[in-house]
Amino acid sequence: MRAVAHRPLPSRGAELRLLALTLLAAPLVAQHRDFPHQPHLQVDMDCQYCHGEAAGSTAAEDNLLPNEAVCTACHSGQGAVEVDTTWIASLRPGARSYRFDHAFHMKLGNPAPLIAAAIDSGTYHGRPGDARRFLETANTCAACHRGLQESEAVEPGVHMPRMGDCIVCHTRIDNPFTCPDCHRDGAELKPADHTREFVDGHSTGKAGLDKLSCLPCHGRNFACMGCH
Repeated sequence: MRAVAHRPLPSRGAELRLLALTLLAAPLVAQHRDFPHQPHLQVDMDCQYCHGEAAGSTAAEDNLLPNEAVCTACHSGQGAVEVDTTWIASLRPGARSYRFDHAFHMKLGNPAPLIAAAIDSGTYHGRPGDARRFLETANTCAACHRGLQESEAVEPGVHMPRMGDCIVCHTRIDNPFTCPDCHRDGAELKPADHTREFVDGHSTGKAGLDKLSCLPCHGRNFACMGCH
């Protein structure tokens, strides 16, 4: 599996011309800070054009968000509509409860076929939702960060991978002993609905549990002794 190559900044190639036609036609409300991935991906912009640090990132807390220069390379009022980019410097990634090495995973290549096969075979841990329709992709990034092709605004967490995606390859689940393999020490991993009432009633059969939602943390061979 291969990593996506980092393209040099384009100048006046066909890609930028097409992008200019798309974005110059947009009204000046493009100044809004809700970044639309959709029009950028529609002109086949490489994800690493904006997120160029991803290929070398070895920590989940690394800031992989684009800087102001990346945006103004196009949005100068000549190549594409001019926008206010001064706020970009204040962008920071959200807190992470887990460890993740983009550099390692991107060298492995596109995980989409593996995730799709797990969903199709019924071995996927958890509910995949509508993930399957996004997995016919050659884009290594889009296989895990799904739905960006339709995204008009960045919504925190919406386009992040699911834990079930990770467990397609990381199959050793022995809660709570294997949690530190991926999650940081001290991270709050217990779901909010796991209250005292849940503890008292979850084994009675009256809790109406969606057992598929238990799989990412507890696996398919979970025994009570894992927690008790």
